[in-house]
Amino acid sequence: MAEIIQERIEDRIPELEQLERIGLFSHAEIKAIIKKASDLEYKIQRRALFKEDFINYVQYEINLLELIQRRRRRIKYSFKRDEIEHSIVQRVQGVFRRASAKWKDDVQLWLSYVVFCKKWVTKSPGPDLFSFIALWIMAAKWEMEDRLSSESARQLFLRALRFHPECSKLYQEYFRMELMHAEKLRKEKQEFEKADMDMGDFDHPEEILKGELARIIYKNSISKIKGAEFHVSLLSVAQLFDFAKDLQKEIYDDLQALHTDDPLTWDYVARQELEVESQPEAQPPTKQAKAVEVCRREERSCAVYEEAVKTLPTEPMWKCYVSFCLERFSKKTSSEFLRRKRLERTMITFRKANELRLLSEFHYKQWIELLLQHDFFTEALKVAETGTELFKDSVTMWQKKLQVLLKSKSPDIDKRFEEAFVHLKPQVCLPLWISWAEWSEAAESQEDTEAIFKKAILAVTGASSVTLKDKYLDWAYRSGGYKKARAVFKSLQEIRPFSDEFFRKMIQFEKKQESCKMANLREYYERALREFGSVDSDLWMDYIKEELNHPLGRPANCGQIYWRAMKMLQGQSAELFVAKHAMHQAGH
Repeated sequence: MAEIIQERIEDRIPELEQLERIGLFSHAEIKAIIKKASDLEYKIQRRALFKEDFINYVQYEINLLELIQRRRRRIKYSFKRDEIEHSIVQRVQGVFRRASAKWKDDVQLWLSYVVFCKKWVTKSPGPDLFSFIALWIMAAKWEMEDRLSSESARQLFLRALRFHPECSKLYQEYFRMELMHAEKLRKEKQEFEKADMDMGDFDHPEEILKGELARIIYKNSISKIKGAEFHVSLLSVAQLFDFAKDLQKEIYDDLQALHTDDPLTWDYVARQELEVESQPEAQPPTKQAKAVEVCRREERSCAVYEEAVKTLPTEPMWKCYVSFCLERFSKKTSSEFLRRKRLERTMITFRKANELRLLSEFHYKQWIELLLQHDFFTEALKVAETGTELFKDSVTMWQKKLQVLLKSKSPDIDKRFEEAFVHLKPQVCLPLWISWAEWSEAAESQEDTEAIFKKAILAVTGASSVTLKDKYLDWAYRSGGYKKARAVFKSLQEIRPFSDEFFRKMIQFEKKQESCKMANLREYYERALREFGSVDSDLWMDYIKEELNHPLGRPANCGQIYWRAMKMLQGQSAELFVAKHAMHQAGH
């Protein structure tokens, strides 16, 4: 948690530097803001979350925004708004999103979010737009389902569409509401007819009962919102209502007529073939007959896809086709015939797409995995070669290629790793270095493994190197025991950055020795505290316990360690440390 807090505080630094540089806040005020922000961040990142903490966080940021505005007016400075106010507004929106996701039914929280966005969001709010729409939909749903007022729900949707005339979600829910209303009227009519009662004012025209209002919404919406995805979403809603067969057919026909050049249309039409049943047989079908029937449906779907890739020979269209084949292949079946057919069909589709070079990187990886599962090493290597030619800067593509080479026990594996490093940027090569080191260790080549780790440490820098150092230290202890691990630790101890686990590993290695030296433990703790002493209260407590419990420890040092901790720890970390120290002194 401390690392997350530290990262979020660091994210504030650019705006705080601007505030100080342009003279809106003094250095002392900036320090006070950081301290207060740390306290607030800890409260909304802990496990037990309270709504009041989120509200306090938002209120503090709003007060800060208002103070910035007042000081801007005072010194007549209107620049750098994107770097300062916009950054704060985005952060508050993020907090509101988290709070509204956790307390979905809190209307006051939603309204506060809306009020904040109306006042402070000057640019397009993007995903937050849905928050406003969600309120309209929630209100209409409440009118429809709780108050049983279709007319009130309809009026709310119409008002919402005046504010958001091109919102697909609103049209989709409005369309659903009218179909639900028609279904409700049909059920009422059936009940009246069963009871042989006069419907009187409850009698409605046949067009309304067939969903004519929903049809009007559909026609109006597709004139404003283009694209097959929206069309399909309305068709999916209509298919939930059995009485709307005519409307379903109309939407389906329009989809094919208006969006022939969209892969989603072909994908939807092809998948519909899976739902078409053959003529029912007189006798109950056997397992074999069922498998044959499923195979027929899949073949019909594939026939549509084949026509689609001829009409629309693009990567997205082939992606739909390949995804369909993989999806069907992954379905469990007890029929060996069906499993074999699906595998054959999937392989053929992959090969066709590969010939046209219209496979995505993701599908090349899936193809290689499928080939490896069935021990087709030769073809897997050819596919991997093609993949790395097309996607030379993809580390995962090179990983797949090297995985194939390792499984096929290639003799020149070292050269292949070196080849990968030539094409890739050093900062993305961490997975390859780790794979190479693990392969070398498995081959029981200790000198080569150490040489690989040393090369990797020089090549990989920054945050990526943290994992590498931990791996190097673990390997050193496994291969050469404590002496080797300490030598590696000494060689790395000044090459930042580190993880706290790096130091904790050395502490544990030291404790496992028969003659555990307190001087070494102090060295490891001091180095760890130099890196993490301002955020990790557990490190300080462990250091104090070590001095108290180790045979060569100095309990007199504990007071000094305590006061050092109080100076270095910040915000919630300091409070946690004080609480833990008090519990320890009380014997808990």
